[in-house]
Amino acid sequence: MSDWLHLWTENEIPHRNGEGEEDTPAIMSFLLDAPNEGRRACVVVCPGGGYFLRAGHEGEPIARWLNSIGLSAVVLRYRVQPYRYPSALRDAQRAIRYVRNEAEAWGIDPEKIGILGFSAGGHLAANASVDNDQGQPEAADPIERHSSRPDFQVLCYPVISFGDAFGHKGSMYNLLGEEPDPELAEFLSLERRVTPETPPAFLWHTADDAGVLADNSYAMAMALRANQVAHELHVFENGKHGLALSEELPDVAEWTKLCERWLARRGMTSPVDGHK
Repeated sequence: MSDWLHLWTENEIPHRNGEGEEDTPAIMSFLLDAPNEGRRACVVVCPGGGYFLRAGHEGEPIARWLNSIGLSAVVLRYRVQPYRYPSALRDAQRAIRYVRNEAEAWGIDPEKIGILGFSAGGHLAANASVDNDQGQPEAADPIERHSSRPDFQVLCYPVISFGDAFGHKGSMYNLLGEEPDPELAEFLSLERRVTPETPPAFLWHTADDAGVLADNSYAMAMALRANQVAHELHVFENGKHGLALSEELPDVAEWTKLCERWLARRGMTSPVDGHK
């Protein structure tokens, strides 16, 4: 584990309106040594918190679980309210570019960089998965030359929609303000933004989640299916919102094993032989 690594120098941070820690996007790295042959996959972890805060139990513990199955990880300190869209998205895009830029030094395969998010962090992860670019080859900043497209996405009880039927109003208000632009709210209902180029996805939810309705995951899975994007969806019968590793509910805790197998089938896991 390292200290926080700032994603930009202070005078380069887009949309910045303060000088404190919460105004400074950063990542904390949880890197494994490269395996004997090849390089590791890496995951950008986006804790949830309704775009109001970032939940600690959805950050470092998740990175350490990813380490345990052979993936390196970085936890993203993205900006939350009073910051509005697109600040958090820019932070996530930059984090992916940053990891690609450091891939050789960190023993990471630049074509095996994914994003994982919980709740509103799931919305951020999905947003980065549908809104990305291949980088600017002529950019003066070498980080900006890299693609911001994740190679896979893991969405855990994600906020997906801002629509009236099952959208998460709290996340929408924190991201867009008290009087959201209806067109922007529709644009950020991410089930509408999936294309055949969207990265493969693993999703899980609980059917009786009262905080973020499971309809969000159903809608995203249907959009992925309609666009023939590889995906896997698991909906567990019972469980409150915000379970993360779900140590208190063994049935729901199976999501980590299911996700590990999904990642393994995609060639993302590798033997664990030490930490950096």
